Amino acid sequence: MIEEILPNLYKIEVPLPRNPLRAINCYTIKDGHKSLIIDTGMNREECMNVLSSGLKELGVELNKADFFLTHMHADHAGLVSSLATDTSKIYSSQADADIINDVTSPDTVYWDDESEFARRNGFPENELQKAIDNHPGYKYGPKGPLDFYIVKEGDTISIGNYLFRCIETPGHSPGHLCLYESSKKILFSGDHILSDITPNIQLFTGVLNTLNDYLESLDKVYELDVDFVLPGHRKTFRNHKERIQELKHHHEIRIDEILSILKEGDKNAFKVASQMSWDIKYEDWGMFPVSQKWFAAGEALSHLKYLEDKEKVKRKIQGQEVMFSLK
Repeated sequence: MIEEILPNLYKIEVPLPRNPLRAINCYTIKDGHKSLIIDTGMNREECMNVLSSGLKELGVELNKADFFLTHMHADHAGLVSSLATDTSKIYSSQADADIINDVTSPDTVYWDDESEFARRNGFPENELQKAIDNHPGYKYGPKGPLDFYIVKEGDTISIGNYLFRCIETPGHSPGHLCLYESSKKILFSGDHILSDITPNIQLFTGVLNTLNDYLESLDKVYELDVDFVLPGHRKTFRNHKERIQELKHHHEIRIDEILSILKEGDKNAFKVASQMSWDIKYEDWGMFPVSQKWFAAGEALSHLKYLEDKEKVKRKIQGQEVMFSLK
């Protein structure tokens, strides 16, 4: 489905089959010289068919198109390797470009590292390989390596009558980017701010405090003069400040819930995740698809790391396992 948002600015809704996100919004800014495509969908046939059809209907020629990736996740970056031509620029942050090229390298150890980190944080051995095999990034990511055009905070991209400024908003991914058009007061928010679902803020390998990064990124975007938010999923919306306040409150509730869970005693991150509240159709943790357990455990970890840095919880090693307790 194609929707014209503003003159020469279109939203193409690309389905994500058998995925709780349902679809991704791929945006296209048309220009006679060069068009800009923001995010692409997963590297799978169903996404390619819909996006290619939409671009053709809009009269967008791929050899006259550049690509902007809000972040490295497969539902946003997966198809770029199949769509970009020799004349295309692929805009990305350095952090997320590095991850994409690491994951797609033939000698990558990325998934081995992810598996080991999850294992140490309590992910059951008998579900671990299935979680990796069903991970969207493993199944539907771009083919690489790719030649990225790196952008950072404050860089601008001019397309037709639009002048976009890059806003660094790490949290949902290490190098997440938003695009802001100040004269038209529009914000392409990627997965930084979504209208009716909360972005997954997870932590696996590495020592980043992703939740703290995310909350600081929300504060940064809060200050922008925005009339209209164009997110990566679900509906477009207004009043971004109200939505940011709701998202921050959501994480305050999450933090209180985890502290309450740890009052019962030491737990690993997987066990903490199993006792948290999740807005998902399955009645109990045992019925969750393994891929959803993976994302839930990662979200629990991001909150535990945040609390650890706030000196409200502490970690200790028991054998090969990381355990958390109240401080």
